[in-house]
Amino acid sequence: MKIKQWLMVSFFIVMLLPVVALYFLYVSLSNLDDKQALVEYVEMNKKMEEIEPLLVDPKLYKLQPKEQFANVQALLNESIKITLYRSDGVIVFSSFPGPGSYGFSTVNIDQVYRNLNELQKNSRTYSLKKPVVSDGDIVGIFEISIAREEWIEGVTNRYIYLGVFFSIFIILLYLVVVILLNRKLNRPLSHLQAEMTAFANGEKLSTHIRESNDEIGDLIKHFQKMKSQIEQTQEALAVQQKEKEFIVASLSHDLKTPLTVIRAYTESLQNDKTLSEQERAEYKEILFEKLEYMKRMLDDLTIHTALQSSKQRTELVEVDGEEYFDMLLSGYDEPCNRQGVSLLVNQSVKETYRVDPKQMVRVVDNIMGNAIRHTEKENHIWLAAISSETKLPDWVFKDFYDDVEAWRKEGTVILIQNEGKGIPKEQLNYVFQPFFQAEDARTKGGSSGLGLSISKMLMEQQNGKIGIWSAEEAGTLLACWLEESREYK
Repeated sequence: MKIKQWLMVSFFIVMLLPVVALYFLYVSLSNLDDKQALVEYVEMNKKMEEIEPLLVDPKLYKLQPKEQFANVQALLNESIKITLYRSDGVIVFSSFPGPGSYGFSTVNIDQVYRNLNELQKNSRTYSLKKPVVSDGDIVGIFEISIAREEWIEGVTNRYIYLGVFFSIFIILLYLVVVILLNRKLNRPLSHLQAEMTAFANGEKLSTHIRESNDEIGDLIKHFQKMKSQIEQTQEALAVQQKEKEFIVASLSHDLKTPLTVIRAYTESLQNDKTLSEQERAEYKEILFEKLEYMKRMLDDLTIHTALQSSKQRTELVEVDGEEYFDMLLSGYDEPCNRQGVSLLVNQSVKETYRVDPKQMVRVVDNIMGNAIRHTEKENHIWLAAISSETKLPDWVFKDFYDDVEAWRKEGTVILIQNEGKGIPKEQLNYVFQPFFQAEDARTKGGSSGLGLSISKMLMEQQNGKIGIWSAEEAGTLLACWLEESREYK
């Protein structure tokens, strides 16, 4: 339940419960009063009946000294009061203090004769007026008043109990409200505050924050989501930092060798006067190769850094399949011939594709450059672009034919396979990491160690993927998967 709704319902209940409790207490006391009133009524009737026979003597209703009322005086106490009226309304005796005691005071005759023979009850007394008859005439009227002492005391006690019970109920209700508010608001907010403080200080709390479906629960969920995103970002930044440190270390190592060579050959060209023209030409050629290698390494580093930046975006354009792949797979005959390697090219593609043409050229150049460097003379390199509807070429190594077949589903693949020593299985998971090179790769030279890492990022930016399979003493197959246009699937 939302906090707003919960507070409205809680407020209504807190306002209603005291009224309901007070009502039930009042009803309970009223029922008890009714029962007590019945018992009291019976007791009062009994007392009245005991006093009445002593007040029916006609002689009492004459003006006379107070000593003549000794028997009446004996009936009196703090709770019993008696008043005797003459038939004309004159008070002949009264136990109430005042000038009307013992005669000569006249009360309104209508008031004297009102409510005769009726037991009257008020908040403090029961009273009864009855006429006294002699020879058929009314000679007087007596009035008996009995105080309701037990009733008054009981009512006082009951209302004290009512106040006590109601106070206890209010206190309990307050405690319940405090506990519920603490459970609903204070506790989760305190836990959230502690969690936020710990997170800000880089600490971790073992306590679990209880999630709910209210606003605080939504706040906790947003905080947990934000915390998770920040932690993921921090982890990614830590990985990137380690990767940058590794790149710097690797780059320093890889640049050190060509720089040493450049320095040595440059000093020789400047200081050694005995060098022949042919040696000088060879030295200059080596210097240009090393400078080109360093330039290529720095270019790859620039591209790799740009691809990692969020600002780098790949723009896909629609290209004609046959025409584009003719261009993409061409131009590698001469490098292969110089290396003494045989090249076989196959192509069977769809009509159109959405790619980044320039970046795809870089991908194939990187992979083909690796393949040429790691293929010995008189061995073979196979290059092909095969759509999903075309069977894989027979030259794909049988060791991973089925894996490639399953991997290439619903896409066109560019296959680059070379004969060679192969890559150990334990190294296959690392070949796409920056500056990773197989054991003998550095000795072959010409590679920055970023080519496959760059190729992987470029393929992923074009909604594609890249995979590698290798068999020792057979060779390596590297495949790039491209999404095919839907209308031609």
